[in-house]
Amino acid sequence: MVRNTGSPPVADAPRPWQMLLLATIGFTLCFWAWALLAPLGPRLRDDLGLSSFEQSLVVAVPVVVGALGRIPAGALTDRLGARRVFPFVAALTILPVLYLGHLADSLAEVLAGGFLLGLGGTAFAVGVPFVNAWYPPARRGVALGIFGIGTGGTALSAFTTVQLADAVGRAFPFDLVAGFLAVYAVVSWFLLRDRPGRATAAGSMRTRTALAMRTPATWQLAFLYAVAFGGFVAFSVYLPTYLTRAYELGRSDAALRTAGFVVLAVAMRPVGGWLSDRIHPVPVLAVSYGLVSACALVAAFEAELVPVGTAAFLGMAAGLGAGSGAVFALVARLVPAERVGSVTGVVGAAGGLGGFFPPLVMGAVDSIAHDYTWGFVLLAVTATAAGTLAATAVRRRARATADA
Repeated sequence: MVRNTGSPPVADAPRPWQMLLLATIGFTLCFWAWALLAPLGPRLRDDLGLSSFEQSLVVAVPVVVGALGRIPAGALTDRLGARRVFPFVAALTILPVLYLGHLADSLAEVLAGGFLLGLGGTAFAVGVPFVNAWYPPARRGVALGIFGIGTGGTALSAFTTVQLADAVGRAFPFDLVAGFLAVYAVVSWFLLRDRPGRATAAGSMRTRTALAMRTPATWQLAFLYAVAFGGFVAFSVYLPTYLTRAYELGRSDAALRTAGFVVLAVAMRPVGGWLSDRIHPVPVLAVSYGLVSACALVAAFEAELVPVGTAAFLGMAAGLGAGSGAVFALVARLVPAERVGSVTGVVGAAGGLGGFFPPLVMGAVDSIAHDYTWGFVLLAVTATAAGTLAATAVRRRARATADA
């Protein structure tokens, strides 16, 4: 059952681009906070005497919690609207940020703070239904792609956290992010507005989440996003290690090349959304996954890094970024407006969790075979499966939805 709780549009209603800008800024800041611990992993290992597993656990906890937390956050947004949920998420994220910056000085305390820091990662599931409601179907792809630029908050953390901690003090990056979040929570409370007349779903959060999970399209979209965004997250985390091991690059050189990968992938996300609006998400997805598969096979041979290897990695970045943008353009076409938040929560969780499997696989392959070839072959096979799914079952579902 769907009910309309909004008021009729008025002449002085906020403009969609203003709401998109506010949502993108909030998403960027929340993701910046979400990723604060990862760059400090080596320092925490030395300061707290952590093992490699404990260091990995510190980095993993906020990401896993943030990914799974998107499920209730999306359902809550369907019910209450981003006008309330977005400032709430930003404000609550301040608490673990300050705790980690000033009070946490043991493994247990850092893990507890990291658990709560996962709140920042839920902002994705708040913003997608919000932006989706403000734009007509013909423009949702590019709008959601622009919103997806907020994933660049992880790059902000990677490029600034260690440098600021070294230059000013260990707590300064946390204080800086907490200050930005506080300003955003106040500003968004006064300026953020849900679209007048937006459709909201009735029923409990549990009921709406269960309904989203029973929807066949949800799991197809979840798989597609797990490959696209999960691949982006995996390369963001593991590419520096790969480049230093396979090509014997220095840490700074590997980090710089990884930065290029991240920037291109983030920039291609709105391009994927724009192409989806102009053509259709399905062919964009098929081509994107095809590009990832082909480039992964090239990378499997560990050709010279310049120019062949670099071109292969940048090709994968372009495909993963465009594919991520196209997935949520497809969500807007396949999912009723009142269920976008709930479905986005499940799909977003799949994308976040998908980023953890490839690094584990690559590490296991290297440990067993002392070679990365089969890791890239598995990526090529997975991307081919995603492209095939998009071109067959998802295409049929999109046609059936359009004809309904």
